[in-house]
Amino acid sequence: MRRNFYFAVLITLVIFALFSVPLSAVMKDTCGKKGIMIRNLTMLDLWYKKNNGACTIWTHNHLFTIKPKDKIEIFSDLVCETLYCTDNPTYKDYKSLDIDGNCRVRILPDCNLSDM
Repeated sequence: MRRNFYFAVLITLVIFALFSVPLSAVMKDTCGKKGIMIRNLTMLDLWYKKNNGACTIWTHNHLFTIKPKDKIEIFSDLVCETLYCTDNPTYKDYKSLDIDGNCRVRILPDCNLSDM
């Protein structure tokens, strides 16, 4: 009886250890300080506003960085009136796509986002 009890406790601890290590890695934001770099691979020149600032051109194959408190709006016109994405992505959206943790994401045609 005692042997089965210790075996059950050991199995429970092993299962807990296996699930707690990956969860702690997911909860830590490794990109928070330096931000997430986003590359424009849409084959188009786009424009963006960072924190309601000036309308800035974002040429094809170039990067910009977004940090957790930044608000970025991406536009398809040079006067920054027509949003390129229906639902404008936020830092959390980009972070959720960064599967390998290198803090780099790309935007593809039709506002498709993927890890880089």
